[in-house]
Amino acid sequence: MEVLVAVAIISIEFVSLYLGMTQGFAIVQVARENLRATQILQEKMETIRLYTWDQVNAAGFIPPTFVAPFYPAGSQTNQVNQGVNYQGTVTISDPPPPMNTASYASDMKLVVVGVDWASGNVQRHREMRTLVSRYGLHNYIYTQ
Repeated sequence: MEVLVAVAIISIEFVSLYLGMTQGFAIVQVARENLRATQILQEKMETIRLYTWDQVNAAGFIPPTFVAPFYPAGSQTNQVNQGVNYQGTVTISDPPPPMNTASYASDMKLVVVGVDWASGNVQRHREMRTLVSRYGLHNYIYTQ
């Protein structure tokens, strides 16, 4: 009887240890995916910042969609279905209220960059927003 109780206690401990390690690895994986999504968004926002006003307003100059792969193991060779593909969108629109009624509304655009990806069976989404102005940072740093 004592041996059966000891085996039951050890079994419960091993199952708890296994579940704890599994959850820990899953949390690290989600944190990596979130970090990569933030890096992709930041990269796109920095690229938007370098465009001129005419380029931001030119139809088709900034692609509305993009794909950014992520290979957590570090190598991109022979890794079928081991990475994560981030599906991204870039939306450029008029500024939101109350700025859209201001006298400078025609000199501003709202840029929204979003990424979607599947993490296991969960669909995830992150986005960043910024306002771009005609006479903003770009013309201050670099004039033509």
